Amino acid sequence: MKLLVKVNLALGVLFALGIGATAAVSRDLLQRNARAEVYENAKLLIENALAVRRYTSTHIAPLLETQIKYDFRPEMVSAYSALELLKNVREANAEYRQFQYREATLNPTNPANRAVQWESDIVNAFRNGAVASPMFGERDTPNGRMLYVAKPLKADSACLRCHDTAENAPTTMVAKYGSANGFGWKVGEIIGAQIVQIPESFALARAETTFRVFIGSLVGVLLAMALMLNGLLWWLCIRPITRISTLADRISLGEIDAPDFQRASRDEIGQLASALSRLRQSLVHAIRMLEA
Repeated sequence: MKLLVKVNLALGVLFALGIGATAAVSRDLLQRNARAEVYENAKLLIENALAVRRYTSTHIAPLLETQIKYDFRPEMVSAYSALELLKNVREANAEYRQFQYREATLNPTNPANRAVQWESDIVNAFRNGAVASPMFGERDTPNGRMLYVAKPLKADSACLRCHDTAENAPTTMVAKYGSANGFGWKVGEIIGAQIVQIPESFALARAETTFRVFIGSLVGVLLAMALMLNGLLWWLCIRPITRISTLADRISLGEIDAPDFQRASRDEIGQLASALSRLRQSLVHAIRMLEA
């Protein structure tokens, strides 16, 4: 087996081991980074929703105090504004279409906002102080594994305009939703949670795309390095060694007039060429002495 083939086999094994180890480490790292990025984006959505809630309670709701006596306007409800904002964000930005936002409430006015079992567990965990905010987690669903971020929702004084008692609530709101739910809230009480859910497959797909680009780039760089190394190895080692081998073969067959291999460098190849030249000269001298 030729030397260049042996070197390439050794390089192939080393590159395969290196790529395999890099792939194992980088895939896990990229997946964790993708999850962290998704969580950060979810937190940003929650903060945006909170900002809209505060703006609605402070600036929009007071402007509709008179109108709500005659016609219930959902625009004055902070939860409605937050949901509409994030709905528009999801529709306008493909990056956020997989993000599902909910304001899960234990005792909501609108039944659509009532917390289901797993959401109630999160809200109660916040109420009991069992978890810190924000809360990060994963859960299995019929549609696949989901990642979620949750923050507690606390009632403030603005909430009590509609959620103190049915008697004090706007009559138009009571007429729309009834008087059975959504009342009895207290200032500072955790009444629900903002929850953003994202399919785990969304995060993993982004990680997989990055992983493929990274590994493809790594393989390309290693192949380019291998080609350059092959060229250098052939030029610096294989070519002169082949010429020296040919010269040595000619001398061994008695061609004492074969020309010396000229090598000006002082590396190992140059030293081998010098040694071969001295050997040829010694052989010529010995043959001439025998002939004399």
